[in-house]
Amino acid sequence: MPGTDLSAPVLTGVRRLSALDTVRARIALAIELGLLGPGERLPANAEIARALGVGDITVRRALVSLCEDGVLERRRGRGGGTLVAEHVPPGRVREVSAYREAATEVRELIDHRLVLESGLTQLVARRRPDASLGDLRELVTRMDAASGWAEFHELDARFHLAVAAAGGPAPAVRQYEVVLRELYRYYLPYPMDLLRESNREHALLVAALAAGDTEAAASITRTHVEVLHETMFVGFPSPMS
Repeated sequence: MPGTDLSAPVLTGVRRLSALDTVRARIALAIELGLLGPGERLPANAEIARALGVGDITVRRALVSLCEDGVLERRRGRGGGTLVAEHVPPGRVREVSAYREAATEVRELIDHRLVLESGLTQLVARRRPDASLGDLRELVTRMDAASGWAEFHELDARFHLAVAAAGGPAPAVRQYEVVLRELYRYYLPYPMDLLRESNREHALLVAALAAGDTEAAASITRTHVEVLHETMFVGFPSPMS
């Protein structure tokens, strides 16, 4: 893809951020876009850490700092925890700008993923990966039962990598892993209804792979990935516009 050299440091704006700042930015941007609503409770620190690919200590420090900024608040007792503040002051988390400035790179990564994933799922369907279907179905079931966005995102990453590894050529799978890892830097907390809708497409893809239906596998994949142009944060209007 033009502009996305996977052998060089890409997406430099986000790469300049520390791990702590990326957590701050992703949670704050999700709140700005209304993906996390006032009073919504965040998952446990360990779940957030796994979903965002950082350490537990980093998450704890990020949440404390967001509380100090008035973006989050801590409540004690039953029903307590770390929650989105009822009235979030705008523009308090400067690190959000690095994500907004990366829109072009994110769209290129989505298209790069589309090319690779469509081809890989066709090859996997042609090879009928019976040995992998049970694991894929289990991941779909676990995503349906996921309690929140953090758990879902972790399982989603495992699912897509497992599909590619079920029968894709090793060099293509390695390249796909790089693209997926880079794109996952930009995933935000999303509402569960949106995530469960995407999981219905996961189930359809597994059925197509089981049937050896290469055209259906490619079509489902195209729909699943192309919609990211609308459902990732690059498809949302700025709350300041």
